[in-house]
Amino acid sequence: MSATASSGSQADRKHYLAGLDLTGRKVVVVGGGSVAQRRLPNLLTAGADVHVIAIDPTPAVESTPGVTVIRRAYQRDDLDGAWYVMACTDDPQVNAEVVADAEARHTFCVRADDARFGTAVTPASGRHRDLQFGVLAGGDHRQSAALRAAIGRALADGSLAVDDDAPHPPGVALVGGGPGDPDLITVRGQKLLQMADVVVADRLAPPQLLAELGPQVEIIDAAKVPYGRAMKQEAINDVLVSHARAGKFVVRLKGGDPYVYGRGFEEVQACVQAGIPVTVVPGITSPIAVPASAGIPVTHRGVTHEVVIASGHVPPDHPDSLTDWAAIARLSGTVVLMMAVERIDAFAQVLLDGGRAPSTPVAMIENGSLPTQRVLRTDLAHAAVTAAEQDLRPPAIVVIGDVAGFTELAY
Repeated sequence: MSATASSGSQADRKHYLAGLDLTGRKVVVVGGGSVAQRRLPNLLTAGADVHVIAIDPTPAVESTPGVTVIRRAYQRDDLDGAWYVMACTDDPQVNAEVVADAEARHTFCVRADDARFGTAVTPASGRHRDLQFGVLAGGDHRQSAALRAAIGRALADGSLAVDDDAPHPPGVALVGGGPGDPDLITVRGQKLLQMADVVVADRLAPPQLLAELGPQVEIIDAAKVPYGRAMKQEAINDVLVSHARAGKFVVRLKGGDPYVYGRGFEEVQACVQAGIPVTVVPGITSPIAVPASAGIPVTHRGVTHEVVIASGHVPPDHPDSLTDWAAIARLSGTVVLMMAVERIDAFAQVLLDGGRAPSTPVAMIENGSLPTQRVLRTDLAHAAVTAAEQDLRPPAIVVIGDVAGFTELAY
Protein backbone atom coordinates (compact mmCIF):
# COMPACT_ATOMS: atom_id res chain seq x y z
CA MET A 1 0.00 0.00 0.00
CA SER A 2 1.39 3.44 -0.80
CA ALA A 3 0.39 7.06 -1.04
CA THR A 4 2.09 10.02 -2.70
CA ALA A 5 1.58 13.74 -2.47
CA SER A 6 3.44 16.85 -3.56
CA SER A 7 3.58 20.23 -1.86
CA GLY A 8 5.55 23.47 -1.72
CA SER A 9 8.90 23.74 -3.45
CA GLN A 10 9.04 19.98 -3.88
CA ALA A 11 6.06 19.89 -6.27
CA ASP A 12 8.32 19.19 -9.26
CA ARG A 13 9.93 16.20 -7.58
CA LYS A 14 8.37 12.91 -8.61
CA HIS A 15 9.42 9.59 -7.15
CA TYR A 16 8.74 6.01 -8.08
CA LEU A 17 7.75 3.90 -5.11
CA ALA A 18 9.35 0.47 -5.11
CA GLY A 19 9.96 -2.30 -2.61
CA LEU A 20 13.62 -3.28 -2.47
CA ASP A 21 14.76 -6.82 -1.77
CA LEU A 22 17.79 -6.13 0.43
CA THR A 23 18.10 -9.62 1.89
CA GLY A 24 21.80 -10.35 2.29
CA ARG A 25 22.74 -7.28 0.26
CA LYS A 26 25.19 -4.62 1.46
CA VAL A 27 23.67 -1.34 2.61
CA VAL A 28 25.97 1.46 3.76
CA VAL A 29 24.82 4.05 6.29
CA VAL A 30 27.23 6.96 6.65
CA GLY A 31 26.72 8.61 10.04
CA GLY A 32 25.91 7.13 13.42
CA GLY A 33 23.55 9.59 15.09
CA SER A 34 19.83 9.60 15.78
CA VAL A 35 18.89 9.66 12.08
CA ALA A 36 20.90 6.52 11.42
CA GLN A 37 19.43 4.99 14.56
CA ARG A 38 15.93 5.45 13.14
CA ARG A 39 16.84 3.82 9.84
CA LEU A 40 18.59 0.70 11.14
CA PRO A 41 15.56 -1.27 12.39
CA ASN A 42 13.75 -1.32 9.05
CA LEU A 43 16.95 -2.18 7.18
CA LEU A 44 17.62 -5.08 9.52
CA THR A 45 14.01 -6.24 9.32
CA ALA A 46 14.46 -6.32 5.53
CA GLY A 47 17.46 -8.62 5.99
CA ALA A 48 20.07 -6.15 4.77
CA ASP A 49 23.80 -6.53 5.46
CA VAL A 50 24.16 -3.14 7.14
CA HIS A 51 27.49 -1.33 7.44
CA VAL A 52 27.64 1.91 9.46
CA ILE A 53 30.53 4.31 8.89
CA ALA A 54 30.73 6.87 11.70
CA ILE A 55 33.41 8.71 13.65
CA ASP A 56 31.43 8.66 16.90
CA PRO A 57 28.33 6.47 16.70
CA THR A 58 25.80 6.62 19.52
CA PRO A 59 25.84 3.73 21.98
CA ALA A 60 22.52 2.51 20.58
CA VAL A 61 23.89 2.40 17.02
CA GLU A 62 27.16 0.87 18.11
CA SER A 63 25.46 -1.94 20.02
CA THR A 64 22.72 -2.76 17.49
CA PRO A 65 22.85 -6.53 16.84
CA GLY A 66 23.55 -7.49 13.24
CA VAL A 67 25.20 -4.20 12.22
CA THR A 68 28.86 -3.82 11.20
CA VAL A 69 30.10 -0.54 12.71
CA ILE A 70 33.33 1.05 11.44
CA ARG A 71 34.49 3.92 13.66
CA ARG A 72 36.24 6.38 11.35
CA ALA A 73 35.58 9.05 8.74
CA TYR A 74 33.89 8.13 5.47
CA GLN A 75 36.05 6.93 2.55
CA ARG A 76 34.95 6.57 -1.05
CA ASP A 77 35.66 2.84 -1.22
CA ASP A 78 33.22 2.28 1.68
CA LEU A 79 30.55 2.11 -1.03
CA ASP A 80 32.19 -0.78 -2.88
CA GLY A 81 29.62 -3.52 -3.35
CA ALA A 82 26.76 -1.49 -1.86
CA TRP A 83 23.25 -1.87 -3.26
CA TYR A 84 21.81 1.05 -1.31
CA VAL A 85 23.34 3.99 0.57
CA MET A 86 22.15 6.45 3.19
CA ALA A 87 24.00 9.70 3.91
CA CYS A 88 23.03 10.54 7.49
CA THR A 89 25.84 12.69 8.88
CA ASP A 90 25.40 16.21 10.29
CA ASP A 91 27.95 17.53 7.76
CA PRO A 92 26.31 18.64 4.46
CA GLN A 93 29.63 18.45 2.63
CA VAL A 94 30.15 14.82 3.61
CA ASN A 95 26.57 13.96 2.71
CA ALA A 96 27.00 15.57 -0.71
CA GLU A 97 30.21 13.60 -1.26
CA VAL A 98 28.47 10.34 -0.37
CA VAL A 99 25.62 11.05 -2.81
CA ALA A 100 28.08 11.87 -5.59
CA ASP A 101 30.15 8.75 -4.98
CA ALA A 102 27.03 6.59 -4.95
CA GLU A 103 25.66 8.18 -8.11
CA ALA A 104 28.97 7.51 -9.88
CA ARG A 105 28.43 3.83 -9.03
CA HIS A 106 24.79 3.92 -10.20
CA THR A 107 23.75 3.17 -6.61
CA PHE A 108 20.71 4.89 -5.16
CA CYS A 109 21.45 7.11 -2.17
CA VAL A 110 19.23 8.82 0.38
CA ARG A 111 20.44 12.17 1.68
CA ALA A 112 18.87 12.59 5.09
CA ASP A 113 19.60 16.29 5.66
CA ASP A 114 18.14 17.43 2.32
CA ALA A 115 16.15 14.88 0.32
CA ARG A 116 16.18 17.12 -2.77
CA PHE A 117 19.82 16.32 -3.41
CA GLY A 118 19.66 12.55 -3.03
CA THR A 119 18.78 10.00 -5.69
CA ALA A 120 16.25 8.24 -3.46
CA VAL A 121 14.01 9.16 -0.55
CA THR A 122 12.97 7.11 2.43
CA PRO A 123 9.18 6.91 2.72
CA ALA A 124 7.42 7.20 6.05
CA SER A 125 6.68 3.52 6.42
CA GLY A 126 4.54 1.45 8.73
CA ARG A 127 3.34 -2.07 9.35
CA HIS A 128 0.02 -3.61 10.22
CA ARG A 129 0.20 -7.36 10.68
CA ASP A 130 1.55 -8.60 7.32
CA LEU A 131 0.90 -5.30 5.53
CA GLN A 132 3.62 -2.75 4.78
CA PHE A 133 2.87 0.73 3.54
CA GLY A 134 4.90 3.77 2.62
CA VAL A 135 4.10 7.44 2.14
CA LEU A 136 6.01 10.05 0.12
CA ALA A 137 5.03 13.69 0.31
CA GLY A 138 7.44 15.44 -2.03
CA GLY A 139 10.05 15.94 0.69
CA ASP A 140 7.63 17.18 3.35
CA HIS A 141 8.60 14.77 6.11
CA ARG A 142 6.03 16.07 8.57
CA GLN A 143 3.22 15.49 6.10
CA SER A 144 4.36 11.98 5.21
CA ALA A 145 4.80 11.05 8.90
CA ALA A 146 1.35 12.41 9.75
CA LEU A 147 -0.30 10.50 6.92
CA ARG A 148 1.60 7.34 7.87
CA ALA A 149 0.30 7.68 11.44
CA ALA A 150 -3.25 8.24 10.18
CA ILE A 151 -3.09 5.15 7.98
CA GLY A 152 -1.77 3.15 10.91
CA ARG A 153 -4.59 4.26 13.18
CA ALA A 154 -7.19 3.58 10.50
CA LEU A 155 -5.84 0.10 9.95
CA ALA A 156 -5.76 -0.57 13.67
CA ASP A 157 -9.35 0.41 14.38
CA GLY A 158 -10.89 -0.50 11.01
CA SER A 159 -12.00 3.07 10.36
CA LEU A 160 -11.48 5.12 7.20
CA ALA A 161 -12.20 8.45 8.94
CA VAL A 162 -9.11 9.31 10.99
CA ASP A 163 -8.83 12.59 12.86
CA ASP A 164 -5.59 14.14 14.09
CA ASP A 165 -4.99 13.58 17.79
CA ALA A 166 -4.90 16.67 20.02
CA PRO A 167 -1.47 17.53 21.47
CA HIS A 168 -0.73 15.91 24.81
CA PRO A 169 -0.29 18.29 27.77
CA PRO A 170 3.30 18.77 29.02
CA GLY A 171 4.57 16.13 31.40
CA VAL A 172 6.37 12.80 31.52
CA ALA A 173 5.21 9.26 30.85
CA LEU A 174 7.34 6.27 31.82
CA VAL A 175 6.46 3.64 29.24
CA GLY A 176 7.50 0.00 29.38
CA GLY A 177 8.29 -1.09 25.84
CA GLY A 178 8.25 -4.82 26.54
CA PRO A 179 10.98 -7.44 26.08
CA GLY A 180 12.06 -6.44 22.56
CA ASP A 181 9.44 -7.34 19.98
CA PRO A 182 7.82 -4.00 19.04
CA ASP A 183 4.38 -5.66 18.91
CA LEU A 184 4.58 -6.36 22.65
CA ILE A 185 4.24 -2.75 23.80
CA THR A 186 0.87 -2.07 25.43
CA VAL A 187 -1.85 -0.22 23.54
CA ARG A 188 -1.66 2.66 26.02
CA GLY A 189 2.11 2.82 25.72
CA GLN A 190 1.88 2.94 21.94
CA LYS A 191 -0.70 5.74 22.03
CA LEU A 192 1.40 7.89 24.36
CA LEU A 193 4.51 7.26 22.27
CA GLN A 194 2.72 8.56 19.18
CA MET A 195 1.87 11.78 21.09
CA ALA A 196 5.41 12.45 22.31
CA ASP A 197 7.37 15.60 21.56
CA VAL A 198 10.51 14.07 23.07
CA VAL A 199 11.42 10.40 23.57
CA VAL A 200 14.20 9.45 25.99
CA ALA A 201 15.01 5.89 25.01
CA ASP A 202 16.96 3.09 26.66
CA ARG A 203 19.18 0.72 24.69
CA LEU A 204 16.70 -2.11 25.28
CA ALA A 205 13.68 -0.10 24.18
CA PRO A 206 12.40 -1.68 20.91
CA PRO A 207 14.17 0.35 18.19
CA GLN A 208 11.43 -0.23 15.61
CA LEU A 209 9.10 1.85 17.77
CA LEU A 210 11.50 4.77 17.36
CA ALA A 211 11.76 4.22 13.62
CA GLU A 212 8.01 4.79 13.28
CA LEU A 213 8.09 8.25 14.91
CA GLY A 214 7.83 11.43 12.86
CA PRO A 215 10.91 13.59 12.22
CA GLN A 216 9.54 16.29 14.52
CA VAL A 217 10.00 14.00 17.54
CA GLU A 218 13.29 14.54 19.34
CA ILE A 219 14.91 11.24 20.29
CA ILE A 220 17.44 11.31 23.12
CA ASP A 221 19.69 8.28 23.46
CA ALA A 222 19.88 7.26 27.13
CA ALA A 223 21.56 3.96 26.36
CA LYS A 224 23.30 2.03 29.10
CA VAL A 225 25.59 -0.43 27.36
CA PRO A 226 26.62 -3.26 29.72
CA TYR A 227 30.17 -2.59 30.94
CA GLY A 228 30.40 0.26 28.43
CA ARG A 229 29.19 3.79 27.87
CA ALA A 230 26.14 5.00 29.72
CA MET A 231 24.12 8.13 30.37
CA LYS A 232 24.13 8.77 34.12
CA GLN A 233 20.80 8.44 35.90
CA GLU A 234 21.00 11.98 37.26
CA ALA A 235 21.43 13.30 33.72
CA ILE A 236 18.40 11.31 32.56
CA ASN A 237 16.32 12.75 35.40
CA ASP A 238 17.42 16.27 34.45
CA VAL A 239 16.52 15.70 30.79
CA LEU A 240 13.01 14.53 31.68
CA VAL A 241 12.37 17.49 33.97
CA SER A 242 13.91 20.18 31.74
CA HIS A 243 12.00 19.17 28.61
CA ALA A 244 8.71 18.88 30.49
CA ARG A 245 9.28 22.34 31.99
CA ALA A 246 9.81 23.62 28.45
CA GLY A 247 6.25 22.60 27.62
CA LYS A 248 7.03 19.24 26.00
CA PHE A 249 5.34 15.89 26.47
CA VAL A 250 8.18 13.50 27.22
CA VAL A 251 8.01 9.73 26.94
CA ARG A 252 10.69 7.81 28.80
CA LEU A 253 10.75 4.58 26.77
CA LYS A 254 12.26 1.59 28.54
CA GLY A 255 12.69 -2.06 27.77
CA GLY A 256 10.48 -4.41 29.75
CA ASP A 257 8.70 -2.76 32.66
CA PRO A 258 9.83 0.58 34.16
CA TYR A 259 9.77 -0.77 37.71
CA VAL A 260 11.58 -4.09 37.20
CA TYR A 261 15.27 -3.16 37.51
CA GLY A 262 14.52 -0.14 35.35
CA ARG A 263 15.09 2.57 38.00
CA GLY A 264 11.71 3.93 37.01
CA PHE A 265 10.72 4.94 40.52
CA GLU A 266 13.81 7.15 40.77
CA GLU A 267 12.60 8.99 37.68
CA VAL A 268 9.10 9.29 39.12
CA GLN A 269 10.58 10.77 42.31
CA ALA A 270 12.59 13.29 40.30
CA CYS A 271 9.49 14.41 38.38
CA VAL A 272 7.31 14.64 41.50
CA GLN A 273 9.94 16.67 43.34
CA ALA A 274 10.11 19.06 40.38
CA GLY A 275 6.32 19.38 40.22
CA ILE A 276 6.11 17.63 36.83
CA PRO A 277 2.99 15.54 36.05
CA VAL A 278 4.09 11.95 35.56
CA THR A 279 2.35 8.72 34.68
CA VAL A 280 3.63 5.16 34.56
CA VAL A 281 2.59 2.68 31.88
CA PRO A 282 3.53 -0.86 32.90
CA GLY A 283 5.27 -3.03 30.34
CA ILE A 284 5.55 -6.74 29.66
CA THR A 285 8.53 -7.65 31.79
CA SER A 286 11.35 -9.71 30.32
CA PRO A 287 11.93 -12.16 33.22
CA ILE A 288 8.45 -13.55 32.56
CA ALA A 289 7.99 -12.87 28.84
CA VAL A 290 11.40 -13.97 27.57
CA PRO A 291 11.16 -17.47 29.06
CA ALA A 292 7.65 -17.67 27.61
CA SER A 293 9.02 -16.76 24.17
CA ALA A 294 11.34 -19.75 24.50
CA GLY A 295 8.48 -22.07 25.47
CA ILE A 296 9.34 -21.98 29.18
CA PRO A 297 6.64 -21.21 31.79
CA VAL A 298 8.19 -19.80 34.96
CA THR A 299 5.52 -21.65 36.96
CA HIS A 300 3.78 -24.94 36.30
CA ARG A 301 1.20 -26.85 38.30
CA GLY A 302 2.79 -29.56 40.41
CA VAL A 303 6.31 -28.41 39.58
CA THR A 304 6.96 -24.98 41.09
CA HIS A 305 4.96 -22.61 43.27
CA GLU A 306 7.42 -19.73 43.44
CA VAL A 307 9.48 -17.55 41.13
CA VAL A 308 12.43 -15.51 42.32
CA ILE A 309 13.65 -12.74 40.01
CA ALA A 310 17.15 -11.61 40.97
CA SER A 311 19.53 -9.01 39.63
CA GLY A 312 22.98 -10.12 38.59
CA HIS A 313 24.54 -6.68 38.36
CA VAL A 314 26.76 -7.43 41.38
CA PRO A 315 28.24 -10.81 42.40
CA PRO A 316 26.87 -12.75 45.40
CA ASP A 317 29.73 -11.74 47.72
CA HIS A 318 29.67 -8.05 46.81
CA PRO A 319 29.03 -5.69 49.76
CA ASP A 320 26.26 -3.96 47.77
CA SER A 321 24.36 -7.22 47.22
CA LEU A 322 20.98 -7.27 49.00
CA THR A 323 20.12 -10.84 47.96
CA ASP A 324 20.08 -13.78 50.39
CA TRP A 325 21.52 -16.35 47.99
CA ALA A 326 21.62 -19.08 50.60
CA ALA A 327 17.87 -18.72 51.08
CA ILE A 328 17.25 -18.80 47.32
CA ALA A 329 19.37 -21.94 47.02
CA ARG A 330 17.16 -23.71 49.55
CA LEU A 331 14.01 -23.01 47.53
CA SER A 332 12.75 -25.54 45.02
CA GLY A 333 11.15 -23.16 42.53
CA THR A 334 12.28 -21.11 39.56
CA VAL A 335 15.12 -18.59 39.69
CA VAL A 336 15.29 -15.98 36.93
CA LEU A 337 18.50 -13.97 36.66
CA MET A 338 18.72 -10.63 34.88
CA MET A 339 21.95 -8.84 33.94
CA ALA A 340 23.94 -11.92 34.92
CA VAL A 341 25.82 -12.83 31.74
CA GLU A 342 29.24 -11.81 33.04
CA ARG A 343 28.81 -13.62 36.38
CA ILE A 344 27.00 -16.86 35.61
CA ASP A 345 29.84 -18.84 37.18
CA ALA A 346 29.47 -17.02 40.51
CA PHE A 347 25.68 -17.42 40.65
CA ALA A 348 25.78 -21.07 39.65
CA GLN A 349 28.39 -21.78 42.31
CA VAL A 350 26.52 -20.06 45.13
CA LEU A 351 23.37 -22.01 44.26
CA LEU A 352 25.33 -25.27 44.13
CA ASP A 353 26.97 -24.46 47.46
CA GLY A 354 23.54 -23.81 48.93
CA GLY A 355 22.18 -27.19 47.96
CA ARG A 356 20.79 -26.93 44.43
CA ALA A 357 21.42 -30.13 42.47
CA PRO A 358 24.11 -29.97 39.76
CA SER A 359 21.58 -31.51 37.35
CA THR A 360 19.11 -28.63 37.80
CA PRO A 361 18.05 -27.52 34.28
CA VAL A 362 19.22 -24.12 33.07
CA ALA A 363 18.06 -22.14 30.03
CA MET A 364 19.88 -19.02 28.83
CA ILE A 365 17.89 -16.89 26.40
CA GLU A 366 19.66 -14.22 24.37
CA ASN A 367 17.75 -11.43 22.57
CA GLY A 368 14.45 -12.78 23.84
CA SER A 369 11.33 -12.26 21.66
CA LEU A 370 13.42 -10.92 18.74
CA PRO A 371 14.12 -12.68 15.43
CA THR A 372 17.71 -13.14 16.69
CA GLN A 373 16.58 -15.00 19.83
CA ARG A 374 18.92 -17.82 20.86
CA VAL A 375 18.27 -20.42 23.56
CA LEU A 376 21.07 -22.37 25.26
CA ARG A 377 20.07 -25.33 27.42
CA THR A 378 22.34 -26.94 29.98
CA ASP A 379 22.41 -27.75 33.69
CA LEU A 380 23.61 -25.83 36.73
CA ALA A 381 26.94 -27.63 36.89
CA HIS A 382 27.78 -26.66 33.30
CA ALA A 383 26.03 -23.29 32.97
CA ALA A 384 29.19 -21.16 33.08
CA VAL A 385 31.06 -23.40 30.64
CA THR A 386 28.16 -23.42 28.18
CA ALA A 387 27.80 -19.63 28.35
CA ALA A 388 31.50 -19.17 27.65
CA GLU A 389 31.73 -21.76 24.88
CA GLN A 390 28.61 -20.42 23.13
CA ASP A 391 29.64 -16.78 23.62
CA LEU A 392 26.44 -15.76 25.37
CA ARG A 393 25.93 -12.00 25.07
CA PRO A 394 23.62 -9.52 26.82
CA PRO A 395 20.75 -8.94 26.84
CA ALA A 396 20.06 -12.42 28.13
CA ILE A 397 17.77 -14.02 30.70
CA VAL A 398 18.91 -17.04 32.72
CA VAL A 399 16.23 -19.45 33.97
CA ILE A 400 17.18 -22.00 36.64
CA GLY A 401 14.85 -24.76 37.81
CA ASP A 402 12.83 -27.70 36.55
CA VAL A 403 10.79 -25.54 34.18
CA ALA A 404 14.00 -24.61 32.32
CA GLY A 405 13.94 -28.12 30.91
CA PHE A 406 10.46 -27.68 29.45
CA THR A 407 9.68 -27.11 25.79
CA GLU A 408 6.43 -26.09 24.16
CA LEU A 409 5.90 -29.63 22.88
CA ALA A 410 7.09 -31.66 25.87
CA TYR A 411 6.34 -30.58 29.41
